Amino acid sequence: MKLNMDFYKGKKVLITGHTGFKGSWMCKLLTEWGADVTGYALEPPTQPNLFEICGLEGKMRSVIGDVRDLSRLQQIFDETCPEIVIHMAAQPLVRDSYKKPVYTYEVNVMGTVNILECVRNSGSVKSFLNVTTDKVYLNKEWEWGYRENEELNGYDPYSNSKSCSELVTGSYKNSFFADGKTAISTARAGNVIGGGDFATDRIIPDCIRAAQAGKEIVVRNPRSTRPYEHVLEPVAAYLMICQAQYDDISYAGSYNVGPGEEDCWTTGDLVTLFCRKWNEKMGGSLSWVNAYDGGPHEANFLKLDCSKIKRVFQWEPRWNVEIAVEKIIEWTKAYLEGEDVPGCMKKQIELFLK
Repeated sequence: MKLNMDFYKGKKVLITGHTGFKGSWMCKLLTEWGADVTGYALEPPTQPNLFEICGLEGKMRSVIGDVRDLSRLQQIFDETCPEIVIHMAAQPLVRDSYKKPVYTYEVNVMGTVNILECVRNSGSVKSFLNVTTDKVYLNKEWEWGYRENEELNGYDPYSNSKSCSELVTGSYKNSFFADGKTAISTARAGNVIGGGDFATDRIIPDCIRAAQAGKEIVVRNPRSTRPYEHVLEPVAAYLMICQAQYDDISYAGSYNVGPGEEDCWTTGDLVTLFCRKWNEKMGGSLSWVNAYDGGPHEANFLKLDCSKIKRVFQWEPRWNVEIAVEKIIEWTKAYLEGEDVPGCMKKQIELFLK
């Protein structure tokens, strides 16, 4: 099944977490396709931030609100009557979850309860997708990918809160949506990289900040293995799932969305690639240093088995890690040199969808 851009023209879509990195790319696609988009999120989490950069002002409705505020969230549902809801609002960082565990659970678990309660009370929603993470699985540090039927039991507060979010979604699906009027799915993505990510404690933004400052990149865990994918890979997959289950509820379920085996890279290898590509495109002699300090527990080895989404939708990843890094540097060059960033994003989207 192919993603049909015309399907979204005029569709009422509500996205939580739209001011974040992945949410901004999602809104960029949907507004380009003529969807009627409403976003609900906190203020952009960084300064600068992609949402303000990528040219969405006047093309969608942006509501600043907290997913923990059920009454405010319900008000927006009542006003907009969305047909499709994509839930991406989250506290998304492992290390922050150790510092703020209560907040992490409030946002990631009760935020999911609140959004599902609004979907339940709405008569308009036909398609709902909860975006979680590859870290929802009980990590046994094995070398093969986790499948959708593996045990959910994340170790750290972030990962565990997302496991709980999956369980909440399953319970609501069984308890309140058995009539088949609303399709309910979850999507578990790998490590997402792309232009416009300014977050702290993420490897690609750390690389770019070091390059700008003329410093070595500090890598705290170069041996950790992750499934890296360009942001357009999961965003397009989410929209494909929402489209498919809107028309046929039999497509509803849980889906891993990750790269192929060849794109499960160690952090050290990824940073080495970034340095090479940066030096080729931008000049200089960017390099990195191993600063492993033990730190709080994080999974060391993590892969996804994406055979289900490939089988069900004939889906395949389009850009490998090398292309993804090239596109990140292309975006960053446009941003740093004051070029047309929204135009750069549009060009990358069109190239990706070809």
